[in-house]
Amino acid sequence: MDISSNTTAPVTGPSECDVLVIGGGPAGATAATLLAQRGYQVTLLEKAHHPRFHIGESLLPANLPLLEKLGVADAVKAIGMEKWGAQFVSPWHEHEQTVEFADAWDKSMPMSYQVRRSEFDEILIRNAAKNNAKVLEGCQVKDVVFLPDSKGALVQAQHDDGRMESWNTRFVLDASGRDTFLGNRLKIKQRNKKHNSTALFAHFSGAKRNPGKNAGDITIFWFDHGWFWFIPLADGLTSVGAVTWPYYLKTRGQKPLNEFLQETIALCPKLALRLAGAQIQSEVEATGNFSYLCDRTHGDNYLLLGDAFAFIDPVFSSGVMLAMQNAFDAADTVDTCLRQPEQTAAALNKFDQRLRHGPKVFSWFIYRVTNPTMREMFMNPGNPFRVKEALLSVLAGDVFGSTPTARSIVMFKVIYYLGSLFNVKRTYQAWKMRRCNIRPADDVVATVP
Repeated sequence: MDISSNTTAPVTGPSECDVLVIGGGPAGATAATLLAQRGYQVTLLEKAHHPRFHIGESLLPANLPLLEKLGVADAVKAIGMEKWGAQFVSPWHEHEQTVEFADAWDKSMPMSYQVRRSEFDEILIRNAAKNNAKVLEGCQVKDVVFLPDSKGALVQAQHDDGRMESWNTRFVLDASGRDTFLGNRLKIKQRNKKHNSTALFAHFSGAKRNPGKNAGDITIFWFDHGWFWFIPLADGLTSVGAVTWPYYLKTRGQKPLNEFLQETIALCPKLALRLAGAQIQSEVEATGNFSYLCDRTHGDNYLLLGDAFAFIDPVFSSGVMLAMQNAFDAADTVDTCLRQPEQTAAALNKFDQRLRHGPKVFSWFIYRVTNPTMREMFMNPGNPFRVKEALLSVLAGDVFGSTPTARSIVMFKVIYYLGSLFNVKRTYQAWKMRRCNIRPADDVVATVP
């Protein structure tokens, strides 16, 4: 199967490796490290040069055991802002609600970190090189040709100086993030019809933080067009972003992004108070088409990891944790496929189930997080049937282990559906509004709650 693009620069003779990883973010760097530790010849190709800017600074408690296994926990602690919980702020409620990860079902993961992704990602990719993965930055994959009879792949990439280089590899891991390298070229990437959002974000100095231990907590602010994140960083800056329905970003027109972000913040008075006197310290960026899903997780001699497979919405900060967990699962899968080929089918089936599991768990909550009933449950959490503990376990990223939260999550959903039935008119209006708002911007007329 040839999924190549046209290239004209001369190509050197192919090098050999066992595994070629596309992308040097958390998924790619983690997988490269783990496979190199197992003795495989691993080549990691990253189109940018670290450190490089990336959004998505909030880690989950479930990240910490993974960082320990990689041997980078102390390095991450040194750059991190302690995060002990999350705060929810609603314009439809007088109070602000804070939840603590220590109150989750598993008490062994009470905190996590907020990190500058430029620093965090560089720690991970340098760790891959330290563990004998061959790391090439400024090297962008251009062509992939999968060889017949599951004989691996020929990968071609271009360096910053225009040189082309190629590799014969037994296995390809696509950790290209939202570039979705294989997803696009294999035409298996689809818009997520169940969700759709856009984002507008920047870093601020001088933002007002919560006092004491909660200074590093993430705050989620709801507003009419979606929600905001507020993520304090250790260097004094704060990451602020608006995740909105597609129609809203389209209303920007030709307005400068800086001005549009400030106007959007003004629509959320409680956030505006936290940012009174704060100054933007980075370029304001915007992105659309946030939600997508690939039709499959793997094929002959390749796996998709993290955002290269799917992205839904950043509201629960699950992206880095899912990407890194995918990488641990991918390392096990590749190891089985290469060492015990007779077990390949079973290994790939297990990988498929686990890769789909994380987004599925978070999706149910993400699709409903702007619903009035769900908002009410977040703002006034109770713990019948231990549903609050189970919810906090999900928010902590504890969705792959043995924590027995399944029954309590079912009861949480039952309570949600009963609450929706008790307010049928409001529920129907919210459902109808969301159904309109998640449509592509070109097809939708602005609908405001």
